[in-house]
Formats: sequence, structure tokens, C-alpha cells
Amino acid sequence: MANALQQLIRERLDRNGWSYGEVARRGGVPRSTVHHLATTDRVVRMPQATTLEGLAKGLQLPLDTVRRAAAEACGIHVYGTPGTQDADDTAARTTDPEVDLLIASVQQLSAEDRRHVAALVESLLGRSARPAPEK
Repeated sequence: MANALQQLIRERLDRNGWSYGEVARRGGVPRSTVHHLATTDRVVRMPQATTLEGLAKGLQLPLDTVRRAAAEACGIHVYGTPGTQDADDTAARTTDPEVDLLIASVQQLSAEDRRHVAALVESLLGRSARPAPEK
């Protein structure tokens, strides 16, 4: 079964009659990179931001659509957050690259480190939910 990024690339190639080379030229990425991402069953780690930008340009798709497909291919579910845009969402919003980086990076941590990050996030969320102390 193809992963989300493979499906996205294959659909665009088939729909538009494009080759890997055409997508690569338009996006300024190596043809081998486009081919690899289109044919690799399991993407082990999130592709570089410049690779995703070039792939999005070459496929003529919004960057967030390609980023989400790549994240899913890596086994990362990108939850809808303020500032992101789903492929079906036509509202004009901007992406927060810090959120994307955090989400993509968490999978690279050990299980113990992920627990520490989760505890930190819960602590910070709890702190921001409390009213600020009066001076």
C-alpha cells in the first residue's frame, strides 16, 4: 500500500502527464529525490524543508499539502492547528514552521525523552491556562 506522499506524487504525475524529471526541474530538486520519494514505501525521516518546498513547487501544490503528506509518510499525524491549511480547506492561512518542526522532530526522540517533552508541554500549558499573578 502506498504512503500518503507516494499517493500525492503519483496522483499529480498521472493527472498531469508529468515525469519525475519535469517535477524536479520545476521544483529545483534532483530527479533522483523526486523518484525516491515517489517510490519509497516508508519514509524514515522527514525530508528537508528545502526538499519539500521544491517538491511543492514542482507538483504545483501548496507547501502545507506536501508537508502533511510527507509527515504522514513518516508516521507523523499532523493535527489541524491554527495557521495550517488542509488540502480541502480554502481559507487563506499561514503555516507556523516552529509547530511543524516540533511535530516532525518528536519522532526522533527516545521514548523517555518524549515523556519529558510531554511533561514540559503539559506544564507550560497549565501555566498559560492560569491567570497571571497580580502585581
